[in-house]
Amino acid sequence: MLVKKSFLSLLLILLFGFLAQAQEVVGVWKTIDDDTGEAKSYVTLYKENGKVFGKITKLLQKGPETLCDKCKGNLKNKKILGMVVLTNLFQDGQYWRGGKILDPNNGKFYTCKIWLDDDNSDKLNVRGYIGPFYRTQEWFRVK
Repeated sequence: MLVKKSFLSLLLILLFGFLAQAQEVVGVWKTIDDDTGEAKSYVTLYKENGKVFGKITKLLQKGPETLCDKCKGNLKNKKILGMVVLTNLFQDGQYWRGGKILDPNNGKFYTCKIWLDDDNSDKLNVRGYIGPFYRTQEWFRVK
């Protein structure tokens, strides 16, 4: 009887661990070009000190040497590949918010909020804000 309970407990722990991981925002996400609808890049989301960050880990439309020529400050003319474009998002319920996202196409930073789609945990909604104005993109988990 003890073996059955232990096995059942282990099975439940593994199941809940798998479900929790499936609902996690960390991982590799494919971004989509707003104008063409084509896959644009891979962004790897990771946690550091309880906050979420995102780094461009693959460019799908441009070469790996592409520079952020419209960026300002210390990002000016730096390689887009490897650039951290999502910073300091903290969890607030089902959302991660309070950080910034950089659009390397125009060099601008936006306030950002991300959340997993209610119906599909492999789709991430990424919303950038300037004041009351915003744009939401859908990113797709790379498996």
